[in-house]
Amino acid sequence: MSEQRLFNVAVAGATGAVGGAMLETLARRNFPLAELRLLASERSVGKKLFFKGKEIAVQQMTQDSFKGIDVALFSAGASRSFEFAPAAAAAGAVVVDNSSAYRMDPEIPLVVPEVNPHAIAQYKKRGIIANPNCSTIQMLVALKPIHDKVRIKRIVVSTYQAVSGTGAKAIEELRQQVMDYAAGKPLQHKVYPHQIAFNCLPQIDSFLDNGYTKEEMKMVNETRKMFEDPTIGVTATTVRVPVFYGHSEAVNIETEKKITAAEVKALLKDAPGVQLVDEPTLSQYPMAIDCAGRFETLVGRIREDESIANGINLWVVSDNILKGAALNAVQIAEVLIREYL
Repeated sequence: MSEQRLFNVAVAGATGAVGGAMLETLARRNFPLAELRLLASERSVGKKLFFKGKEIAVQQMTQDSFKGIDVALFSAGASRSFEFAPAAAAAGAVVVDNSSAYRMDPEIPLVVPEVNPHAIAQYKKRGIIANPNCSTIQMLVALKPIHDKVRIKRIVVSTYQAVSGTGAKAIEELRQQVMDYAAGKPLQHKVYPHQIAFNCLPQIDSFLDNGYTKEEMKMVNETRKMFEDPTIGVTATTVRVPVFYGHSEAVNIETEKKITAAEVKALLKDAPGVQLVDEPTLSQYPMAIDCAGRFETLVGRIREDESIANGINLWVVSDNILKGAALNAVQIAEVLIREYL
């Protein structure tokens, strides 16, 4: 029996929330590592992070940081990805980029392994694979089995997204606002344009000329790219809610052919990456407090839309830091080393 090949992996942005989750995911999934290289900005140089009980020092990310690396997992923001991902690819690494930098580049595959793993093969053009937006990932994990069965014509989605999607400062802002509210103090806000505690903000990212936000149009354009169907109708309303971890989505779909709620449940019961949680009479349905730390996307409240002939409603919940970012990137890397490297 041949020995398992081991791979050299770099994590760019290792000190951030998603970078930390990438380390956790690599450990939980026993990724076959020879070397793990942790990269970040100059201010983090020398900081030590734990991986499987061992300390690893963080190095400054430079153009020369990727020599000998097989796979580079990037979560350092779009500007850093534009600056350093091409250098990593030129050094021979395959980049899996979690930022928005390359998602809509026609030469770069946009991948969710449960949805379009075949697209990974296109990495050979530029040496880069893009990780989709977190809200798009969980929605398509739930919808892909249905789309394969009866083709989805139109998607209407409203999201309820946790503050961790914005970052550590947003998590702290919500925490501080809750504490100040309890203490009877004035609530301050810097990260968001309004108070987030006990509130819902129907704005994620900036507004575009068409009245949608960038986040909403990401869901539209990324869905069409990964489903390889520019004609599919998608409309989204994305909302930031006072939840720390876990994005929730109300998804309404219209299909070409009739499919019943029972048939959808049967499809999703065995679908990769999906956990069916749908016993409404027992008050069992997906909730953000239940998804934190879980690899699965939780789906429930499946019912037929009585207002149209071929309509289905679903409620979809997932850990936005894991499946919405770190886990999806590691899963792409797993396909890479299994089938291409």
